Amino acid sequence: MKKILFILLIALVGTAVQAQRIHGFVSSGVSLSQVEGDELKGFRKWGYSGGVGAIFALDRHEDWRISVEALFTQRGAYNRSGEPYSLDLGLNYVDIPLMLHYRDPWGGMLFGVGLNYGRLVEQPEGRILYPPSFYPDTNDMQFLRNDLGVVADIRFYVWRGLMLNIRWQYSLIAIKQDWNFYQRNGDMLLVDEEGKPILDAEGNTQLVPRFDNWVNNCFSNMLVFRLIWEF
Repeated sequence: MKKILFILLIALVGTAVQAQRIHGFVSSGVSLSQVEGDELKGFRKWGYSGGVGAIFALDRHEDWRISVEALFTQRGAYNRSGEPYSLDLGLNYVDIPLMLHYRDPWGGMLFGVGLNYGRLVEQPEGRILYPPSFYPDTNDMQFLRNDLGVVADIRFYVWRGLMLNIRWQYSLIAIKQDWNFYQRNGDMLLVDEEGKPILDAEGNTQLVPRFDNWVNNCFSNMLVFRLIWEF
């Protein structure tokens, strides 16, 4: 991961040397995220996304540009329905996206694609509530420190240097590996080593819950809505 980041920074420096125009910008907005693989659906986790960046023109007409940013981004997952379980998971990242942009010559919009390196700065202290019929393994809630994702966005000029930005970001590598999940699948008869039913004090057979188990790798999936001021 560090080698990939180093290569991206070298490419950025080389581009900056040849760039004809350089603009700085600040951004601030909200994120909507989910964690693919947590057995929950929907972009329900609200967070903050904002920081600083620079954009470099690659040609005289500024149709092609490259940008780099340093962002603080809150990601995670959220579900209060209890189906199949409830989760409030917060993940705080420092994100460094490197993107190539193309300016629409008719409407003036900027379309961008690129890669993002994310560094997890705080392990989650999320709250997990689950019914006895379905639950994730909460013994190990450690998420991986490094994240590499793909980024795509569009920017609309609102007034002078003020832009509205809509961004989508998805992890290319898992942010958490081998998360165990358990779901109740009926009951089974409790037996001894010889296979005979174990009886309680009243002479009744005893049943214990039977659970299905599977393992998921988890990926971050996020939408961001920001205002950008370019100067």
